[in-house]
Amino acid sequence: MDNRAEVRDFLISRRAKIGPEQAGLPVVGQRRVPGLRRSEVAGLAGVSVEYYAKVERGTLSGVSAGVLDAIARALRLDDAERAHLLRLAHEANGSNALLRPRRPRQWQLRPGLQWSLDAITAAPAIVGNNRSDLLAANALGRAMYSDVYADRSGPPNFARFTFLDSAARRFYPDWDLAAAMTVANLRTAAGKDPHDKGLHDLVGELSTRSDDFRRLWGAHDVRTHGTGVKRFHHRVVGGLELAYESLDLRAEPGLTMTVYAAEPESPSAESLRLLASWVADQVAPIP
Repeated sequence: MDNRAEVRDFLISRRAKIGPEQAGLPVVGQRRVPGLRRSEVAGLAGVSVEYYAKVERGTLSGVSAGVLDAIARALRLDDAERAHLLRLAHEANGSNALLRPRRPRQWQLRPGLQWSLDAITAAPAIVGNNRSDLLAANALGRAMYSDVYADRSGPPNFARFTFLDSAARRFYPDWDLAAAMTVANLRTAAGKDPHDKGLHDLVGELSTRSDDFRRLWGAHDVRTHGTGVKRFHHRVVGGLELAYESLDLRAEPGLTMTVYAAEPESPSAESLRLLASWVADQVAPIP
């Protein structure tokens, strides 16, 4: 990843999203491009236009935390965007190497982790990495994501499924939202570890094969994956509206466990019970 290009494109994309009215500035003259001008961001951040222009060209090495904070406030960055800008700055001065997750040569699922997943019997539970690989799941998790597992060309991967498998638009009723979240997660991962070859290869593959992915990747959106509600349409049990909680695994840096749950006594709770019955039928011994 070219850090200077990442800094430039990220700051330009954030600047384009804020109008002068949002920033409390008067609208003077005809504006040829959307968003704030460099001079306006510089004024809001309390730095010279020349200095901000240097920063936006990608020169973050040596920029103080105070200036980064001022630029973040001027651009109204959210927490995920602030963290991304800070990681880009760390990459520029070399300190990001200390923050990158250590990856084993070849990750292997520990029996204890699989046992922990299997102990969750009433809800789908999965483990994934920053590249959107689906690494492990309990029985309900494998059943819920059976469409993702259907691709036998390699390890199950949410990004490939979302952009390259036609089943994704049925599975995700809010496909546009799911696609944007997937790309924002990958963009965030690239900021955390810009030298992850597997992630580079995945982004290159999807950029080549999907116009939608290429467009969303160019938006430079980032996000923090933690909690929320997602809608699915399972091919067997139909609609599911599930809350999710994502938990970082302390013993496995870069991996996240996500557990899904339905509101008690809701139609989705009944659908999960049907899914559990379907799983039981699939593994039941033949008399």
